[in-house]
Parts: sequence; structure tokens; C-alpha cells
Amino acid sequence: MTKALVGQSIAEQIAKHIPQAVVEANDAWVVIKPDLLLQVVQFLKATPGFDFNYLNCVTGVDYLDYLEVVYHLTSLERTHSLVLKVRCSREKPEVPSVVSVWCGADLQEREIFDLLGITFVGHPNLKRIFMWEGFKGYPLRRDYL
Repeated sequence: MTKALVGQSIAEQIAKHIPQAVVEANDAWVVIKPDLLLQVVQFLKATPGFDFNYLNCVTGVDYLDYLEVVYHLTSLERTHSLVLKVRCSREKPEVPSVVSVWCGADLQEREIFDLLGITFVGHPNLKRIFMWEGFKGYPLRRDYL
């Protein structure tokens, strides 16, 4: 059984190695600054003791004031998990792609791009996956209609 790590404890460890990366944390999750996301996920994957070698899923959420990308990470070796979040503005919805760290993010980032309009900077093949090219808008955004 996988044990969920306490977000605040992980946030303290991240802050020691990548200062100013953590925006907020609680027991359930950690919010990271978008411009430091790649550094943080590489740290979480490569650091002994964390070993987050598996990306369970990536999801996107449309809140009224911002868009959010949620990463569910697991260490198969240590059987623990973590929820990591990144927020971006509705006006410039961009976050770095994590495909270079976990190739399993490829289709999930494309799905979020297609339905919420969040651009994953550095994604090797970012294009629509459900909607056709030329489709106007992003159907899961609150402002779609």
C-alpha cells in the first residue's frame, strides 16, 4: 500500500535545495512556482529517499482566478506518493512540460492543452488530441461558452 507523504514536510525539503520554489503547502499537497517546476520534479525524482520514479497522472483544473496543473507522483521503490501542483494565470496559461522527466506525461499534457488551453512549454509534440485542428477554444474552460 502506498503511503501519502505530508506536503509540508516535503515542502521544507524542497525549500532547502531549491529556495523560493514552494508557494504553499499543507498536509495533502505542495504548490510550486511554475518557473521552478522542472528543477523540483528532477529533484524529487533523483533524490535518494524521495525516488519519485512514477507519474501516476497529470490533471488540469479551471478555478475562477487561475488554472492549475496537478501531478500525482509515486515512488514504486519506497511505496510513497505526493501531490504536486502548479498554478498559472488565465491570461498566460503556461507551465513547463515534464515529458523530459516522465515520458508518461506526454498524452496527459496534450489532453490538458486540448481541453483547458494550458501550454506545456518544451513539450515535444504539443497539439490537439481530442478536438480537431482549427477548433476554437477549450471546451473544459469555464469561459468556453
